[in-house]
Amino acid sequence: MKYRLLGKTRVSAIGLGAMPLSIEHRPDEQRAVATIHAALDAGVTLIDTADAYHWHADERGHNELLIARALARYSGDTSNVLIATKGGRGRSGDGGWTVTGTPAHIKRAAEGSLKRLGLEAIGLYQLHKPDPDVPWAESVGALRELLDAGTVRAAGISNVSTEQIREAHAILGDALVSVQNRYSPAVRETEPALELSTRLGLAFLPWSPLGGISRSSLDGPSGPSGPTSVGTAFHRVAAERGVSPQQIALAWLLARSPRVIPVPGASRPASIQDSARAAEIELEAAELVELEAALPS
Repeated sequence: MKYRLLGKTRVSAIGLGAMPLSIEHRPDEQRAVATIHAALDAGVTLIDTADAYHWHADERGHNELLIARALARYSGDTSNVLIATKGGRGRSGDGGWTVTGTPAHIKRAAEGSLKRLGLEAIGLYQLHKPDPDVPWAESVGALRELLDAGTVRAAGISNVSTEQIREAHAILGDALVSVQNRYSPAVRETEPALELSTRLGLAFLPWSPLGGISRSSLDGPSGPSGPTSVGTAFHRVAAERGVSPQQIALAWLLARSPRVIPVPGASRPASIQDSARAAEIELEAAELVELEAALPS
């Protein structure tokens, strides 16, 4: 495994997006725990979660509790594992998502996450999504209070514009260490946020990083994420190298900026093991040109 900096913390270049382990179509707990353990065995030291990663309305924090149990059952050393969680969103139980960005809610959410994770302080706490009904500076100010109280060690923001990144950076300074936006070969609308994050020295954590690439055959040819795609430039490069197209997509993301740390989701041990191997792939210039030429404009 190769490593990158998230603030002052050295983490694996590929993280684990733990959301699929707790939402709709989630695996049973035995397989979920095995998936987390497989990530750790593969050298993954960044696990991404949120208090809103759950299925039913009455199980807020399901994913955080699952991660805490999995780490407690792991036979190896977990002292270098950074758990990044988020607050500010909720789920109604019918598949819908809500947004609540009031300072009071953010602070309560962080305290709840801290208790569920069983930590002295949350390594990275992120605002899950801006609330259009709450001034952004007020939501970010709650992060400042959590940092000052020692509840969290570093702060991040998610689903944000470049203007919101600049405002949060002005408020938090060096305590702001990451931006987590949707970004993939198929979804590149947040490229300006990636460029700004790189200039500011912020880690950029693409969520849903495999958009435009088929789901791993390890997870089946189709399912809730849609049908398998075939024949892309990512598949051609993968075939030439004898690896999966998912690994090539993640390697492409890593090549976009030294600040990129993808957090692909996984619901099976084999899936995260496959993703983790992408950290070892260094794409050649000709391969990058081929992949870039095939991207949607």
